[in-house]
Amino acid sequence: MKTESSTLAFSAFMALLIGCAGIVATLASNSQAILLDGLFNLIYFSVALVTIKVSKLASRPDSESYPFGYSYFESLVNLCKGLLILGVSIFALVDAIAALLTGGREIAAGLAVLYALFATAACSLTAWVMHRSQRHVSSPLVAADKLNWLVNSVISAAVLAAFCLVMLFERLGWQAILPYVDSVLVIAVVVLCLGVPVRMASQALKELLNKTPEEVIAVPVRQAVASALADIDTQEVRVRMVRPGRLLYVMVHVVLPEASDISVTSQDLLRARVDDEVRRYYSPVVCDVVFTTNTRWAAPSCGLLVEKQP
Repeated sequence: MKTESSTLAFSAFMALLIGCAGIVATLASNSQAILLDGLFNLIYFSVALVTIKVSKLASRPDSESYPFGYSYFESLVNLCKGLLILGVSIFALVDAIAALLTGGREIAAGLAVLYALFATAACSLTAWVMHRSQRHVSSPLVAADKLNWLVNSVISAAVLAAFCLVMLFERLGWQAILPYVDSVLVIAVVVLCLGVPVRMASQALKELLNKTPEEVIAVPVRQAVASALADIDTQEVRVRMVRPGRLLYVMVHVVLPEASDISVTSQDLLRARVDDEVRRYYSPVVCDVVFTTNTRWAAPSCGLLVEKQP
């Protein structure tokens, strides 16, 4: 997969396929663990359709209605994904605990093993395709998909291992514990994987609230700005940045000394230099560089002071 849209379309198709197989397998096996997996994939399919639309919007330029472009839609989609997965996980956790307290549930282990084997193979294949596509596509939507499919692969593999144990327990005659295996499995899977949707939703929410990107992105960008402005006399340089989705916005306020004689043409050249330096570390990016001699205008409390490099 060499394009973002084809990669996301493949992800949506696999989610629909596994989700439908999960619902059918649940009716045949009576396993809540399989139901959890099926619901997860069906919900993911519905969100994937929106994701494909957003991926097309994100590549568009800004417009009259959206003067800052459509990158925030990517963060919004990832927030919805995280919250939906979190909601399904909590629902499954509550249901599993209730089943444990009421004596568990019997399942058809043979059918469950067949489904789990199919789901593990399908999820692993999809995660591998997502990983390969990242060589050609740099997209937070594809990155989030890859993470989700990796988690889904682990869940399916754990379900497969547990159902194999059920078949082993049946052969050993340990009938007393069989009704509880499915519920214990659901609880274990939810507890182990709960951090993934929480982190996904948390990161997307920070992007929507215009929080400064993580240091691995922010530090090189600040250094790039300082390098671009190293040969001019500045009183103060303030850098602000936000990253909604894949696009990084960098706003640089350069406070010049009162006696500065930098011409408008020189300022334009400096703007181009800052843009080029920042693009060496991150792309796509929008750089806005403003020169002023008014310290009060350029130094609000949210700004980040950048020291010039020697």
